[in-house]
Amino acid sequence: MAEWIGTAEAARRLGIKEASLYSYVSRGVLSRRKVAGSRSSMFNATEVESLARRGRPRGGSGPKELVIETALTEIIDDTLWFRGINAMDLARHAELEDVAQLLWTGSLPEPGQAESDAGPVWRATDEAIAAGSAAQAALPAGTLPLERLQVIVPALATADPLRLHLDRPAVMAAGRCLIAGMVEAMPPVGPGAGGSTIATRLVSRLCPSPLRAGLLDVLRAALVLLADHELAASTLAARVAASVRADPYAVVATGLGAVGGALHGGASFGAETMLRAARQPADAVRSVGELLRRGERIPGFGHFVYEDSDPRAVFLMDLIRQAAPDSEPLAVADAVMTEARGRALPAPNIDFALAALGTVSGMIPGAGEMIFAVARATGWLAHALEEYARNTPIRPRGIYTGPIAAVYDAVPG
Repeated sequence: MAEWIGTAEAARRLGIKEASLYSYVSRGVLSRRKVAGSRSSMFNATEVESLARRGRPRGGSGPKELVIETALTEIIDDTLWFRGINAMDLARHAELEDVAQLLWTGSLPEPGQAESDAGPVWRATDEAIAAGSAAQAALPAGTLPLERLQVIVPALATADPLRLHLDRPAVMAAGRCLIAGMVEAMPPVGPGAGGSTIATRLVSRLCPSPLRAGLLDVLRAALVLLADHELAASTLAARVAASVRADPYAVVATGLGAVGGALHGGASFGAETMLRAARQPADAVRSVGELLRRGERIPGFGHFVYEDSDPRAVFLMDLIRQAAPDSEPLAVADAVMTEARGRALPAPNIDFALAALGTVSGMIPGAGEMIFAVARATGWLAHALEEYARNTPIRPRGIYTGPIAAVYDAVPG
Protein backbone atom coordinates (compact mmCIF):
# COMPACT_ATOMS: atom_id res chain seq x y z
CA MET A 1 0.00 0.00 0.00
CA ALA A 2 1.36 3.41 -0.98
CA GLU A 3 2.59 5.71 1.77
CA TRP A 4 1.36 9.30 1.56
CA ILE A 5 3.21 12.16 3.24
CA GLY A 6 2.37 15.79 3.89
CA THR A 7 3.55 18.83 1.99
CA ALA A 8 6.19 19.86 4.53
CA GLU A 9 7.70 16.37 4.68
CA ALA A 10 7.74 15.98 0.88
CA ALA A 11 9.48 19.34 0.49
CA ARG A 12 11.99 18.41 3.21
CA ARG A 13 12.90 15.13 1.53
CA LEU A 14 13.42 16.89 -1.81
CA GLY A 15 15.18 19.88 -0.32
CA ILE A 16 12.90 22.38 -2.05
CA LYS A 17 10.31 24.97 -1.09
CA GLU A 18 6.76 23.77 -0.55
CA ALA A 19 5.52 25.97 -3.41
CA SER A 20 7.80 24.12 -5.83
CA LEU A 21 5.98 20.85 -5.15
CA TYR A 22 2.93 22.11 -7.02
CA SER A 23 5.05 22.96 -10.06
CA TYR A 24 6.19 19.34 -10.07
CA VAL A 25 2.55 18.25 -9.87
CA SER A 26 1.58 20.46 -12.83
CA ARG A 27 4.37 18.88 -14.90
CA GLY A 28 3.26 15.37 -14.00
CA VAL A 29 6.45 14.68 -12.05
CA LEU A 30 4.61 14.07 -8.76
CA SER A 31 1.14 12.84 -7.86
CA ARG A 32 -0.88 14.30 -5.05
CA ARG A 33 -4.26 13.82 -3.44
CA LYS A 34 -6.31 16.34 -1.53
CA VAL A 35 -7.31 15.84 2.07
CA ALA A 36 -11.09 15.84 2.36
CA GLY A 37 -12.48 18.86 4.14
CA SER A 38 -9.26 20.89 3.99
CA ARG A 39 -6.87 22.58 1.58
CA SER A 40 -4.03 20.22 2.53
CA SER A 41 -2.36 17.85 0.06
CA MET A 42 -0.62 14.51 0.42
CA PHE A 43 2.19 13.21 -1.80
CA ASN A 44 3.17 9.69 -2.80
CA ALA A 45 6.29 8.90 -0.75
CA THR A 46 7.62 6.46 -3.36
CA GLU A 47 7.49 9.11 -6.09
CA VAL A 48 9.16 11.64 -3.80
CA GLU A 49 12.00 9.23 -3.00
CA SER A 50 12.43 8.37 -6.69
CA LEU A 51 12.63 12.05 -7.61
CA ALA A 52 15.09 12.67 -4.79
CA ARG A 53 17.34 9.90 -6.13
CA ARG A 54 17.18 11.25 -9.71
CA GLY A 55 18.07 14.70 -8.49
CA ARG A 56 16.33 18.03 -8.19
CA PRO A 57 17.45 21.36 -9.74
CA ARG A 58 21.08 21.90 -8.85
CA GLY A 59 22.28 24.95 -7.00
CA GLY A 60 25.77 26.34 -6.73
CA SER A 61 27.92 27.49 -9.62
CA GLY A 62 27.45 24.49 -11.93
CA PRO A 63 25.00 24.29 -14.83
CA LYS A 64 21.38 23.72 -13.83
CA GLU A 65 19.31 20.74 -14.84
CA LEU A 66 16.23 21.30 -16.97
CA VAL A 67 13.79 21.48 -14.04
CA ILE A 68 13.93 25.19 -13.24
CA GLU A 69 12.58 26.93 -10.17
CA THR A 70 10.86 30.24 -10.86
CA ALA A 71 8.89 32.76 -8.81
CA LEU A 72 6.83 33.97 -11.79
CA THR A 73 4.03 31.64 -12.80
CA GLU A 74 2.30 28.64 -11.29
CA ILE A 75 -0.44 26.37 -12.63
CA ILE A 76 -2.44 24.55 -9.94
CA ASP A 77 -5.64 22.58 -10.56
CA ASP A 78 -6.08 24.14 -14.02
CA THR A 79 -5.72 27.65 -12.57
CA LEU A 80 -3.06 30.11 -13.74
CA TRP A 81 -1.33 32.35 -11.18
CA PHE A 82 1.09 35.23 -11.79
CA ARG A 83 3.22 35.72 -8.65
CA GLY A 84 0.39 34.40 -6.49
CA ILE A 85 -2.38 36.45 -8.17
CA ASN A 86 -5.08 34.70 -10.17
CA ALA A 87 -4.53 35.57 -13.85
CA MET A 88 -8.29 35.56 -14.49
CA ASP A 89 -8.76 38.29 -11.89
CA LEU A 90 -6.06 40.34 -13.59
CA ALA A 91 -7.64 39.77 -17.01
CA ARG A 92 -10.85 41.44 -15.84
CA HIS A 93 -9.26 44.88 -15.49
CA ALA A 94 -5.47 45.00 -15.87
CA GLU A 95 -3.46 46.08 -18.90
CA LEU A 96 -0.49 44.16 -20.26
CA GLU A 97 1.76 46.92 -18.88
CA ASP A 98 0.43 46.27 -15.36
CA VAL A 99 1.14 42.54 -15.61
CA ALA A 100 4.59 43.24 -17.00
CA GLN A 101 5.39 45.29 -13.91
CA LEU A 102 4.05 42.48 -11.71
CA LEU A 103 6.21 39.88 -13.45
CA TRP A 104 9.29 42.09 -13.62
CA THR A 105 9.17 43.59 -10.11
CA GLY A 106 6.79 41.45 -8.04
CA SER A 107 4.18 44.17 -7.52
CA LEU A 108 1.38 45.80 -9.48
CA PRO A 109 1.27 49.57 -10.12
CA GLU A 110 -0.40 51.62 -7.43
CA PRO A 111 -4.11 52.28 -8.14
CA GLY A 112 -4.48 55.42 -10.20
CA GLN A 113 -0.79 55.55 -11.04
CA ALA A 114 -0.42 57.43 -14.32
CA GLU A 115 2.35 57.28 -16.87
CA SER A 116 4.59 60.30 -16.46
CA ASP A 117 8.07 61.50 -17.23
CA ALA A 118 9.13 60.14 -13.85
CA GLY A 119 7.37 56.79 -14.32
CA PRO A 120 7.47 53.93 -16.82
CA VAL A 121 7.23 55.02 -20.45
CA TRP A 122 6.17 52.40 -22.99
CA ARG A 123 7.50 54.04 -26.13
CA ALA A 124 10.25 53.20 -28.58
CA THR A 125 12.72 55.83 -29.71
CA ASP A 126 12.34 57.41 -33.14
CA GLU A 127 15.59 55.73 -34.21
CA ALA A 128 14.32 52.32 -33.13
CA ILE A 129 10.99 52.71 -34.91
CA ALA A 130 12.75 53.86 -38.06
CA ALA A 131 15.10 50.86 -37.99
CA GLY A 132 12.33 48.36 -37.30
CA SER A 133 9.97 49.87 -39.88
CA ALA A 134 12.64 49.84 -42.57
CA ALA A 135 13.56 46.24 -41.83
CA GLN A 136 10.02 44.89 -42.16
CA ALA A 137 9.22 47.13 -45.14
CA ALA A 138 11.68 45.13 -47.24
CA LEU A 139 9.60 41.97 -46.79
CA PRO A 140 7.19 40.77 -49.51
CA ALA A 141 3.54 41.75 -49.40
CA GLY A 142 1.52 39.16 -47.54
CA THR A 143 4.25 38.42 -45.00
CA LEU A 144 2.56 37.39 -41.76
CA PRO A 145 2.84 39.62 -38.65
CA LEU A 146 4.99 37.14 -36.70
CA GLU A 147 7.46 36.95 -39.57
CA ARG A 148 7.66 40.74 -39.58
CA LEU A 149 8.32 40.76 -35.84
CA GLN A 150 11.19 38.32 -36.37
CA VAL A 151 13.04 40.96 -38.41
CA ILE A 152 11.81 43.98 -36.46
CA VAL A 153 13.30 42.92 -33.11
CA PRO A 154 16.94 42.57 -34.30
CA ALA A 155 16.56 45.92 -36.06
CA LEU A 156 15.32 47.54 -32.83
CA ALA A 157 18.43 46.21 -31.10
CA THR A 158 20.71 48.15 -33.45
CA ALA A 159 19.21 51.40 -32.13
CA ASP A 160 19.94 50.60 -28.48
CA PRO A 161 23.65 51.02 -27.72
CA LEU A 162 23.03 50.15 -24.04
CA ARG A 163 21.32 46.82 -24.69
CA LEU A 164 24.13 44.85 -23.01
CA HIS A 165 23.53 46.61 -19.69
CA LEU A 166 21.78 43.79 -17.82
CA ASP A 167 20.93 45.37 -14.48
CA ARG A 168 17.22 45.07 -13.67
CA PRO A 169 16.25 48.76 -14.23
CA ALA A 170 18.09 48.82 -17.56
CA VAL A 171 16.48 45.58 -18.74
CA MET A 172 13.03 46.83 -17.76
CA ALA A 173 13.57 50.10 -19.62
CA ALA A 174 14.78 48.20 -22.67
CA GLY A 175 11.78 45.87 -22.40
CA ARG A 176 9.28 48.72 -22.45
CA CYS A 177 10.92 50.23 -25.53
CA LEU A 178 11.26 46.84 -27.18
CA ILE A 179 7.62 45.78 -26.77
CA ALA A 180 6.34 49.20 -27.82
CA GLY A 181 8.67 49.04 -30.83
CA MET A 182 7.34 45.61 -31.82
CA VAL A 183 3.95 47.25 -32.25
CA GLU A 184 4.94 50.66 -33.59
CA ALA A 185 7.30 49.35 -36.27
CA MET A 186 4.51 47.25 -37.81
CA PRO A 187 2.70 48.83 -40.78
CA PRO A 188 -0.72 50.23 -39.85
CA VAL A 189 -3.67 48.59 -41.62
CA GLY A 190 -6.56 50.63 -40.25
CA PRO A 191 -7.67 53.38 -37.86
CA GLY A 192 -6.44 53.42 -34.30
CA ALA A 193 -8.59 52.90 -31.23
CA GLY A 194 -7.36 55.93 -29.31
CA GLY A 195 -5.34 55.63 -26.13
CA SER A 196 -1.72 54.86 -25.42
CA THR A 197 -1.81 51.30 -24.08
CA ILE A 198 -0.23 48.42 -25.95
CA ALA A 199 -3.73 47.00 -26.53
CA THR A 200 -5.07 50.18 -28.15
CA ARG A 201 -1.91 50.63 -30.23
CA LEU A 202 -2.25 47.07 -31.56
CA VAL A 203 -5.65 47.83 -33.05
CA SER A 204 -4.35 49.93 -35.96
CA ARG A 205 -1.81 47.19 -36.77
CA LEU A 206 -4.35 44.34 -36.77
CA CYS A 207 -7.79 45.71 -37.64
CA PRO A 208 -8.61 47.18 -41.08
CA SER A 209 -11.96 48.41 -39.70
CA PRO A 210 -12.78 50.11 -36.39
CA LEU A 211 -12.93 47.69 -33.47
CA ARG A 212 -15.95 47.85 -31.19
CA ALA A 213 -15.21 48.61 -27.56
CA GLY A 214 -16.24 45.19 -26.29
CA LEU A 215 -13.79 43.42 -28.57
CA LEU A 216 -11.02 45.83 -27.58
CA ASP A 217 -11.58 44.63 -24.01
CA VAL A 218 -11.20 41.03 -25.21
CA LEU A 219 -7.89 41.97 -26.86
CA ARG A 220 -6.73 43.59 -23.62
CA ALA A 221 -7.67 40.49 -21.61
CA ALA A 222 -5.98 38.19 -24.12
CA LEU A 223 -2.71 40.10 -23.76
CA VAL A 224 -2.88 39.73 -19.98
CA LEU A 225 -3.61 35.99 -20.05
CA LEU A 226 -0.81 35.35 -22.56
CA ALA A 227 1.87 37.28 -20.68
CA ASP A 228 3.43 34.10 -19.25
CA HIS A 229 2.68 30.40 -19.01
CA GLU A 230 5.38 28.72 -16.98
CA LEU A 231 8.13 27.06 -19.06
CA ALA A 232 6.49 26.80 -22.47
CA ALA A 233 8.87 25.98 -25.34
CA SER A 234 9.52 29.58 -26.37
CA THR A 235 10.01 30.64 -22.74
CA LEU A 236 12.53 27.87 -22.13
CA ALA A 237 14.42 28.87 -25.28
CA ALA A 238 14.42 32.52 -24.20
CA ARG A 239 15.50 31.57 -20.71
CA VAL A 240 18.42 29.48 -21.98
CA ALA A 241 19.56 32.47 -24.08
CA ALA A 242 19.37 34.76 -21.04
CA SER A 243 21.31 32.28 -18.91
CA VAL A 244 24.36 32.82 -21.13
CA ARG A 245 23.93 36.62 -20.89
CA ALA A 246 22.22 37.27 -24.22
CA ASP A 247 20.79 40.80 -24.25
CA PRO A 248 17.02 41.42 -23.93
CA TYR A 249 16.53 41.83 -27.69
CA ALA A 250 18.29 38.53 -28.36
CA VAL A 251 16.17 36.89 -25.66
CA VAL A 252 12.95 38.07 -27.33
CA ALA A 253 14.27 37.13 -30.78
CA THR A 254 14.97 33.63 -29.46
CA GLY A 255 11.43 33.36 -28.13
CA LEU A 256 10.03 34.56 -31.46
CA GLY A 257 11.94 31.82 -33.23
CA ALA A 258 10.18 29.13 -31.20
CA VAL A 259 6.73 30.63 -30.71
CA GLY A 260 5.60 30.15 -34.31
CA GLY A 261 5.76 26.36 -34.08
CA ALA A 262 2.51 24.59 -34.97
CA LEU A 263 2.40 23.03 -31.48
CA HIS A 264 2.90 26.42 -29.79
CA GLY A 265 1.76 29.94 -30.68
CA GLY A 266 1.51 29.04 -34.35
CA ALA A 267 -1.52 26.89 -33.55
CA SER A 268 -3.65 30.05 -33.54
CA PHE A 269 -2.88 30.59 -37.23
CA GLY A 270 -3.90 27.01 -38.01
CA ALA A 271 -7.14 27.47 -36.07
CA GLU A 272 -7.75 30.79 -37.79
CA THR A 273 -7.30 29.17 -41.22
CA MET A 274 -9.79 26.46 -40.23
CA LEU A 275 -12.36 29.03 -39.09
CA ARG A 276 -11.98 31.15 -42.22
CA ALA A 277 -12.51 28.05 -44.37
CA ALA A 278 -15.92 27.54 -42.73
CA ARG A 279 -17.87 30.51 -44.04
CA GLN A 280 -21.04 29.56 -42.17
CA PRO A 281 -21.86 27.31 -39.19
CA ALA A 282 -23.02 24.51 -41.50
CA ASP A 283 -19.47 24.28 -42.87
CA ALA A 284 -18.03 23.34 -39.47
CA VAL A 285 -18.62 19.62 -39.95
CA ARG A 286 -16.83 19.67 -43.29
CA SER A 287 -13.87 21.72 -41.97
CA VAL A 288 -13.26 19.43 -39.00
CA GLY A 289 -13.91 16.27 -41.00
CA GLU A 290 -11.46 17.20 -43.76
CA LEU A 291 -8.68 17.72 -41.24
CA LEU A 292 -9.38 14.39 -39.58
CA ARG A 293 -9.52 12.55 -42.92
CA ARG A 294 -6.08 13.89 -43.76
CA GLY A 295 -4.81 12.58 -40.44
CA GLU A 296 -4.11 16.09 -39.15
CA ARG A 297 -4.66 17.34 -35.63
CA ILE A 298 -7.41 19.90 -35.08
CA PRO A 299 -5.52 23.13 -34.34
CA GLY A 300 -6.51 24.97 -31.19
CA PHE A 301 -7.80 21.95 -29.25
CA GLY A 302 -6.19 20.19 -26.29
CA HIS A 303 -3.31 21.29 -24.08
CA PHE A 304 -0.24 19.65 -22.61
CA VAL A 305 -0.82 21.17 -19.16
CA TYR A 306 -4.57 21.41 -18.53
CA GLU A 307 -6.37 18.16 -17.79
CA ASP A 308 -9.90 19.40 -18.46
CA SER A 309 -10.05 22.70 -20.34
CA ASP A 310 -7.85 25.74 -20.82
CA PRO A 311 -9.35 28.35 -18.46
CA ARG A 312 -7.91 31.15 -20.59
CA ALA A 313 -9.91 29.94 -23.59
CA VAL A 314 -13.11 29.66 -21.56
CA PHE A 315 -12.60 33.19 -20.22
CA LEU A 316 -11.93 34.74 -23.64
CA MET A 317 -14.73 32.91 -25.44
CA ASP A 318 -17.18 34.17 -22.80
CA LEU A 319 -15.96 37.73 -23.37
CA ILE A 320 -16.30 37.37 -27.14
CA ARG A 321 -19.89 36.15 -26.77
CA GLN A 322 -20.71 39.13 -24.58
CA ALA A 323 -19.10 41.59 -27.01
CA ALA A 324 -20.45 40.18 -30.30
CA PRO A 325 -23.34 37.81 -29.58
CA ASP A 326 -24.79 38.02 -33.12
CA SER A 327 -21.50 37.58 -34.98
CA GLU A 328 -21.53 35.05 -37.83
CA PRO A 329 -17.82 34.18 -37.29
CA LEU A 330 -18.63 33.50 -33.64
CA ALA A 331 -21.42 31.15 -34.73
CA VAL A 332 -18.87 29.35 -36.92
CA ALA A 333 -16.46 29.04 -33.98
CA ASP A 334 -19.24 27.69 -31.74
CA ALA A 335 -20.21 25.19 -34.45
CA VAL A 336 -16.62 23.97 -34.73
CA MET A 337 -16.48 23.56 -30.95
CA THR A 338 -19.75 21.62 -31.00
CA GLU A 339 -18.49 19.34 -33.77
CA ALA A 340 -15.20 18.74 -31.94
CA ARG A 341 -17.06 17.95 -28.73
CA GLY A 342 -19.31 15.52 -30.60
CA ARG A 343 -16.23 13.68 -31.84
CA ALA A 344 -14.86 13.48 -28.26
CA LEU A 345 -11.92 15.76 -29.10
CA PRO A 346 -10.15 17.70 -26.33
CA ALA A 347 -11.50 21.09 -25.26
CA PRO A 348 -10.43 24.24 -27.15
CA ASN A 349 -7.36 26.09 -25.91
CA ILE A 350 -6.33 29.73 -25.97
CA ASP A 351 -5.02 29.42 -29.54
CA PHE A 352 -8.57 28.67 -30.68
CA ALA A 353 -9.90 31.60 -28.66
CA LEU A 354 -7.32 33.88 -30.31
CA ALA A 355 -8.40 32.63 -33.73
CA ALA A 356 -12.04 33.30 -32.83
CA LEU A 357 -11.13 36.82 -31.66
CA GLY A 358 -9.32 37.44 -34.94
CA THR A 359 -12.17 36.29 -37.17
CA VAL A 360 -14.92 37.94 -35.13
CA SER A 361 -12.96 41.23 -35.10
CA GLY A 362 -12.06 41.09 -38.80
CA MET A 363 -8.34 41.17 -38.01
CA ILE A 364 -5.67 40.49 -40.62
CA PRO A 365 -4.40 36.90 -41.11
CA GLY A 366 -1.91 35.89 -38.45
CA ALA A 367 -3.20 38.41 -35.90
CA GLY A 368 -3.38 35.77 -33.18
CA GLU A 369 0.31 34.96 -33.50
CA MET A 370 1.19 38.63 -33.12
CA ILE A 371 -1.02 39.06 -30.06
CA PHE A 372 0.62 35.97 -28.56
CA ALA A 373 4.16 37.17 -29.32
CA VAL A 374 3.73 40.74 -28.06
CA ALA A 375 2.16 39.53 -24.82
CA ARG A 376 4.60 36.69 -24.21
CA ALA A 377 7.60 39.00 -24.72
CA THR A 378 6.83 40.39 -21.26
CA GLY A 379 7.11 36.88 -19.81
CA TRP A 380 10.31 36.09 -21.73
CA LEU A 381 11.89 39.20 -20.24
CA ALA A 382 10.68 38.30 -16.74
CA HIS A 383 12.37 34.91 -17.07
CA ALA A 384 15.46 36.65 -18.44
CA LEU A 385 15.61 38.84 -15.33
CA GLU A 386 15.63 35.73 -13.15
CA GLU A 387 18.46 34.25 -15.21
CA TYR A 388 20.50 37.44 -15.20
CA ALA A 389 20.27 37.46 -11.40
CA ARG A 390 21.37 33.81 -11.16
CA ASN A 391 24.22 34.26 -13.62
CA THR A 392 24.56 30.51 -14.19
CA PRO A 393 24.30 28.92 -17.66
CA ILE A 394 21.54 26.39 -18.26
CA ARG A 395 23.45 23.43 -19.66
CA PRO A 396 21.42 20.21 -19.90
CA ARG A 397 23.22 16.96 -20.55
CA GLY A 398 22.20 14.62 -23.33
CA ILE A 399 21.81 10.85 -23.00
CA TYR A 400 23.66 9.35 -25.94
CA THR A 401 21.70 6.64 -27.79
CA GLY A 402 23.82 6.21 -30.94
CA PRO A 403 26.35 3.51 -31.84
CA ILE A 404 29.09 2.77 -29.36
CA ALA A 405 32.32 4.41 -30.41
CA ALA A 406 34.87 1.88 -31.65
CA VAL A 407 38.28 2.02 -30.03
CA TYR A 408 41.06 0.65 -32.19
CA ASP A 409 44.31 -0.31 -30.56
CA ALA A 410 47.36 -0.13 -32.71
CA VAL A 411 48.41 -3.66 -33.68
CA PRO A 412 52.21 -4.03 -33.97
CA GLY A 413 53.62 -5.40 -37.20
